[in-house]
Amino acid sequence: MENSGLACRERKLNYTKGMVVVMEKDVFILAVESSCDETAAAVVKNGREILSNVIYSQIDLHTLYGGVVPEIASRKHIEKINQVIQAALDQAGVTLQDITAIAVTYGPGLVGALLVGVSAAKAISFATGIPLVGVHHIEGHISANYIENLELEPPFICLVVSGGHSHLVKVKDYGEYEILGRTRDDAAGEAFDKVARAIGLGYPGGPKIDKVSKEGNPDAIHFPRAKVVGSEYDFSFSGLKSAVLNYLNGCEMKHIPVNQADVAASFQKAVVDVLVEHSIHGVKESGLSKFAIAGGVASNSSLRNALREACEKEGISFYYPSPVYCTDNAAMIGVAGYYEYQKGVRHGYDLNAVPNLKLGERV
Repeated sequence: MENSGLACRERKLNYTKGMVVVMEKDVFILAVESSCDETAAAVVKNGREILSNVIYSQIDLHTLYGGVVPEIASRKHIEKINQVIQAALDQAGVTLQDITAIAVTYGPGLVGALLVGVSAAKAISFATGIPLVGVHHIEGHISANYIENLELEPPFICLVVSGGHSHLVKVKDYGEYEILGRTRDDAAGEAFDKVARAIGLGYPGGPKIDKVSKEGNPDAIHFPRAKVVGSEYDFSFSGLKSAVLNYLNGCEMKHIPVNQADVAASFQKAVVDVLVEHSIHGVKESGLSKFAIAGGVASNSSLRNALREACEKEGISFYYPSPVYCTDNAAMIGVAGYYEYQKGVRHGYDLNAVPNLKLGERV
């Protein structure tokens, strides 16, 4: 990575009545995201205006296998990446000549899937000379909050919950993060997928459990709420997942019928209770008054409602993205890439996929 030290914004000169007036030039980011099973591209103007956001989802394909198959995901990315990028440019009404920089997810994620997006972005950068900016996937999720909440600026606390990540993060500034807590085992979204499969809902688990839970009693079954001794903000959902499986096995052995909706609702409430408790505690202890959520599980209606109520009770401003910006998309990568670009971050053609990239880590 090369930090150029150039001025944060490109500028153009406008001569008016013999005076030189400095005008800010619009920054257009072409963003590419391919970390898992969505092939996505977007064009973002000045960090907050989404001109296009094209997503090709592979959910129907992977549903046949009960989860994401990495090799299949990679091959499908190869088939679709060029089409998706061109569609994003067309919908935005721009060409590559209008693009200021190219932002691309380089980690974390599935290595084969990441490589497709990174290779495409590097190829375009090499052919056109447009600067290349690598973006951390989780930073993208956090940055999704800036799209519709134009007044939101750091510092604030953000809960990132997805299929692979559960983080409670202090956003100190654009691109500057402090991890307060993280999962010790299963991520929240991963637990949703496993429990959904166990009770016969299939993949993807999160949306299906959210839907079925509306028909169930969240207090029908008491499942455990785990706490990590000595780490007040860390999460652990493996024990909860095991408790659900043990309950199901017990019902089967005793020939007791299982109420699918009650199990889903009770499990979901256990997850939500822990996420809300840790989040609100983290915001209060930080001394901040702004809280945001991000990631695929952030679209869960029970979690949103519980956090909204808790924030209102504590006088905390609550921010969240629309569902389309919660799941993997390129618009969020474009927003994060914009702020990286403004700081002078540039990557060379040796940029590689880093499947286990840690939040705040740079290459």
